[in-house]
Amino acid sequence: MSGRTLEAFLDDYSEGGGAVGAHVAETIRLFAEAAVRMRLAINEGALGAAFSAVREAAHAHGDEQKELDVFADDLFLDAARRARVSYYASEELAHPVSVDQSSEIAIAIDPLDGSSNIDTNVSIGTIFSILPSKEDEASTFTQPGNCQLAAGFFIYGPQLALALTLGQGTSVFVYSARLEAFVEAYPKLAIPPDAREFAVNTSNYRHWDEAVRLYIDDCLKGAEGPREKDFNMRWIASLVADTYRILIRGGVFFYPGDGRKGYSAGRLRLVYEANPISMLIEQAGGKATDGTSRVLDKVPTGLHQRSPLAFGSVKEVDKIARYLADPSAIGNRHPLFGNRGLFRS
Repeated sequence: MSGRTLEAFLDDYSEGGGAVGAHVAETIRLFAEAAVRMRLAINEGALGAAFSAVREAAHAHGDEQKELDVFADDLFLDAARRARVSYYASEELAHPVSVDQSSEIAIAIDPLDGSSNIDTNVSIGTIFSILPSKEDEASTFTQPGNCQLAAGFFIYGPQLALALTLGQGTSVFVYSARLEAFVEAYPKLAIPPDAREFAVNTSNYRHWDEAVRLYIDDCLKGAEGPREKDFNMRWIASLVADTYRILIRGGVFFYPGDGRKGYSAGRLRLVYEANPISMLIEQAGGKATDGTSRVLDKVPTGLHQRSPLAFGSVKEVDKIARYLADPSAIGNRHPLFGNRGLFRS
């Protein structure tokens, strides 16, 4: 543990980042203040008026919207206004909010990831992406993820923590109530290249393509199967929680597209979920793809575009790509040789 505060970390970044770097740093400072307030609201639990109540209407793209989602969106929008970003684009809003069009940076955000877990006391979070501002909102939020200036998420769990990258590695800062500051607990994270743990929602098994089912089947066969090792499975249904675990101890996360209506391109949003998570993972030495192609190279066609997502330990993400790229070869494996094949670990 380095013991360096987030404030000191951002000061160091600002010194070499010029005016844009200073603006990015100030935005993250204001978001950190908002996250502390968010944590206090979450800690109220069912005693808080906005905790688990469900709004009658879903948000713009159909997901159930809870009062705490709206509270989080208002909180971070206020922070973005104080930071004087150009545009604020949120999962909770159909269209970006224009704040200060002369600004050089913009925000894309999922204000409350994992909100289906709100009333079951499971970790939830806030995911954000900081992008260079372009001539208008459309061109700003259709930049590929490799243009991001910074990315991160706050996780409201047993600890309040911030996973952050400014393009120079990924670090985790844990909030100290005693110091009233975020303190760097895990500097320059390095995700192990091999994995023995995968996160996937197996309830969607019947909707998956054959290649996806076969990948999971082979993992579940353990040491006796073609992968020749035992895997553990984890699924929290909170992207920040699954990502935090992988950043700390490795593994792989996989949310493919499937046969359900509206899910052929996956469930997660490219601009404000997949892109910031992918930047964090790559900066920690991991890999992030849509199953076959690098996520950060994808050019968004709209703010709420969905994408499949596979990320984590490099070798396991590559393994997924091999299953998806050549399903015919996988399908031709003879049953007599079910514990051998093209995809041995």
